[in-house]
Amino acid sequence: MRRFLALMQSGDWRSLVASFLYFDTGFTVWLLFGPLAPYIGRPLHLSPAAAGLLVAVPVLSGALLRVPLGYLYQALDGRRIALMGILLSAVTPLFLLLAPATPDFSTLLVLGVFLGVGGASFAVALPMAGSGYPARVQGLVLGLAAAGNIGAVLDGILFPPLARHYGWQTAMIAVLPFLALAALAIRFWGRDYAPKSGSVARALVGFFGSLVFLAVLVTADHAGLLGVSGHPAVLLLPVLGLGFVLMLLPRAHRRVLGEGDAWVFFLVYAVTFGGFVGMSAYTSLLLIALYHIPKVEAGLFMATLAFTGATVRPLGGHLADRVGGPRALRYALSGIAIVDLMFALLSPIKSEGLVALFALYVCFGIGNGATFQIVPLRWSERRGLMTGLIGAAGGIGGFYLPVVLGMVKQATSSYHAGFALFAGLAVTAAILVHARARRWMAATQSACAQPALREMALGGD
Repeated sequence: MRRFLALMQSGDWRSLVASFLYFDTGFTVWLLFGPLAPYIGRPLHLSPAAAGLLVAVPVLSGALLRVPLGYLYQALDGRRIALMGILLSAVTPLFLLLAPATPDFSTLLVLGVFLGVGGASFAVALPMAGSGYPARVQGLVLGLAAAGNIGAVLDGILFPPLARHYGWQTAMIAVLPFLALAALAIRFWGRDYAPKSGSVARALVGFFGSLVFLAVLVTADHAGLLGVSGHPAVLLLPVLGLGFVLMLLPRAHRRVLGEGDAWVFFLVYAVTFGGFVGMSAYTSLLLIALYHIPKVEAGLFMATLAFTGATVRPLGGHLADRVGGPRALRYALSGIAIVDLMFALLSPIKSEGLVALFALYVCFGIGNGATFQIVPLRWSERRGLMTGLIGAAGGIGGFYLPVVLGMVKQATSSYHAGFALFAGLAVTAAILVHARARRWMAATQSACAQPALREMALGGD
């Protein structure tokens, strides 16, 4: 405990707490449609496909908006961006508070895009928290900040009972006090120590242009204006959205897409964080289908898994600080592959399946924490941009996972092929990490040594 407190006091712990609260409430807002979908769909008579699109839109929006928000962080103070993001996240509950009637489905899709701004907070909360700490504790600090994805636990526990007793609109309005708390923490405790460069005006145009485009895109998809419908339309949304947000980035920033390391991290985070988000959205359905667990119990177990993955994340970052990020990533990815193969090749009984899912979420947490121990050291001058891009890859992975599992289940009456695909992706990611481990470790050690060298040059102890 003394060592932990000493590590926290080596930087701005108040800003770390503010960043955690910002991401925590943002994550809660991001996934609100998921547990409330049954209550929303009943009065609107939504089909299963429409309900699936409703839940998927905020996930997609949060993933894609991480890119322009990360670019904006390169140019503008993170505290200002965070306050703006909290205000935009509050648009949906405020609309429901002031709306005279229940919104129709098209309006809800647009409101879902605004909920996604909460998920995009990742691209600001992590680099802002890390900016106030030395390189040697980045894994632990960013793991603590990113443990804000514990907000998914609130989604599963708090809001469904409110919806059952007072209606789903009232349940969504109840998130406003949490957003207010985050705003106060950012206002008084938040600090951003990262250097800034680039055009603020261009970055703002890119962010708000992406927000408007996504709102138009999901509306056009629902209206059938994209030329396709059903599953193909849903699978096409990330491609169109990502193409647009990348187009708005300056050419100099798009060059990072030509780096092999960047694509390795895209895949790694799509497996680890995408697995966390996607499985959190689909675990209840999986447990009901495989083991006929009652809906309430399935939801509570999902909340337990989400809590596990979120709380393990700081430990993953700390483990990466101790043994190296690449090694910690190999541990996590290997564990994910083993569990996925278990579900791909076998049909585990209930007790075995629940233990395996618990182990899977432990690996998700370790992998998520270890990833962002490396990123700010590998791309120290572009940490905001890379946090946004890698975060977007993770969110897109979380978007596709439940869609693929659902399509495989419908086509084959089992989940085996879907888990086999995910196991293959995890193995591929582990092999690529292993191939680059020595170079990444050298970059990490160099980044950690620079502050000590500066201290020696200045006559420090």
